[in-house]
Amino acid sequence: MAIRIHSFALSGHSHRAQLFLSLLGVPHDLVPVDLRGGAHKTPEFLALNPFGQVPVLEDGATVLFDSNAILVYLAQTYDPARTWYPQEPVAAARVQQWLSVAAGLIAFGPAAARLVTVFGAKLDHDRAKAIAGGVLGVLDGQLAGRAFVTGANPTIADVSLYSYIAHAPEGEVSLEPYPAIRAWLARIEALPGFVPMQATKVGLAA
Repeated sequence: MAIRIHSFALSGHSHRAQLFLSLLGVPHDLVPVDLRGGAHKTPEFLALNPFGQVPVLEDGATVLFDSNAILVYLAQTYDPARTWYPQEPVAAARVQQWLSVAAGLIAFGPAAARLVTVFGAKLDHDRAKAIAGGVLGVLDGQLAGRAFVTGANPTIADVSLYSYIAHAPEGEVSLEPYPAIRAWLARIEALPGFVPMQATKVGLAA
């Protein structure tokens, strides 16, 4: 049975899992979850993820939630060369640093700003944009001397960071001040197997 990803098309967290499976060339099925209709709060879905969030991965008897955990699992299970999630301790820690940034500053910055404009979330939009500016400034500096966030080759850190940064303009966060980030996005989009996330014409992307 193919891997199943319970997902929502406008979710950057869902896109991380879909993108990585496509980059790995692993067959999978997307199972749309009707968030607007409350499908993520049904007993059936809560049995998969008690937090009621997408994505959820089903791989045989293995059921996992949390997009970064899913990326780690997929890398360790379906990438025998260990290029996407290196095993050497320092290299692995450097990947983990950026997974934490994706779960923290990216979530509270560009992802939160987009939640306001795309979904009407009652969040502090100005604060989210300020956080976005700070983290994107740091990332742009880090990328100025390297092709990908941890070095010459892409890892799951790049996959984790990509979706909400690429769609930051939808949350009224401009990428124009960050040439290294824009070049990095283009490099990810040129990888074999890349699949885009569904765009929303709001904010600066309207």
